[in-house]
Amino acid sequence: MIYLDSNATTQVHPDVLEAMLPYLTDQCYNPSSGYRAGKAVKKAIDKARTQVAKLIGAEPEEIVFTGCGTESNNAALFSLANAVGKGKRVITSQIEHSSILRVCEHLEKQGYAVERVGVDESGRLDLHAWKQAVELDDAGFATLMWANNETGVIQPVAEAVALAKSAGIPFHSDAIQAVGKTPIDLQQEDIDFMSISGHKFHAPKGVGALYVNKNVSFDPLLFGGGQEAGRRSGTENVASIIAMGAAAEMMQLRLDADGHAGVAALRDHFEKRLMAEVDGVLVNGSKEFRTKNTAHLAFENCEAAGLLILLDEYGMACSAGSACMTGKQKPSHVQTAMGYSAKRAKSSLRISFSILSTMEETNDAVEMVKKAVRKLRSVQGFSGVGPVTVYT
Repeated sequence: MIYLDSNATTQVHPDVLEAMLPYLTDQCYNPSSGYRAGKAVKKAIDKARTQVAKLIGAEPEEIVFTGCGTESNNAALFSLANAVGKGKRVITSQIEHSSILRVCEHLEKQGYAVERVGVDESGRLDLHAWKQAVELDDAGFATLMWANNETGVIQPVAEAVALAKSAGIPFHSDAIQAVGKTPIDLQQEDIDFMSISGHKFHAPKGVGALYVNKNVSFDPLLFGGGQEAGRRSGTENVASIIAMGAAAEMMQLRLDADGHAGVAALRDHFEKRLMAEVDGVLVNGSKEFRTKNTAHLAFENCEAAGLLILLDEYGMACSAGSACMTGKQKPSHVQTAMGYSAKRAKSSLRISFSILSTMEETNDAVEMVKKAVRKLRSVQGFSGVGPVTVYT
């Protein structure tokens, strides 16, 4: 299987697996225990906290380990909502992940207002509309993703933060698709909360983190034994936390070395070959402002759902959008917000590389996509797309 769906989840890196294995076997102790073995595990968690903090330019005490990125998003938004109170307005974008959008919908039912700011054709935030939104009299707090999970487009976070802070409202960023893929330095950004998920950068699924600025208050989502300095109760997922720390250090070294130039080279090679060798291939979103690993391509008059079925048969895994939305029979809300037609949205694939991808796999993937496009167009006809169920 050629795996090119790393925005959905990454493979656990062999070095990360090696780091976590002892904590699944002989180092099995509860880090809250009073004896030496438990304290040694607690020390290992503290090391992982430092590793994650370094990756984003934070201080170790500002990192709260969670169960996943969705939990981090929920914890941040509910804490902010509690702080500003009902009747206030949540400022966000139209292209957020479902773990932000669903919370906003829930808050609306609880008496909050939500302002969903649009994006341009490139998938980047409309900063003029954002400025107007954060300056509304009832603006409570703002939340904006750092990089989009479907297109990989990086948002103008620095500008959005500055506008929010100028208006005197706190700011959260869902950086789940950005951390480890693009440089982030929170020493340079006045951000209050930021969400992270380990399985997006070669740690296992089931572990995340929430950056909580040391100068802001935080209401925990979970209560109990007081772990994570009282900010997230529940016995820690030790092995996965250790793995997340190891993965963070690994990604930091790679970012420092070449900024993931090798991954970008594979992505660019893949795009250039397809656009040269297949008619009617379009890049969705900004080519300048996007994560190095993501190609989001539209294939004119070619249903993405059919392509996915054929590519799966050929031995290639990719997607047509967010993995969390697979099976939903409607166009992507991200591409709709970008102004794309339903036809274009339903003809788009997300191909996402990782540090484990190879040039051989990339060239094989090009041939598989070419074969799938030819076959599907021969069945459906180049001039039209049949009513095929689409995964978005």
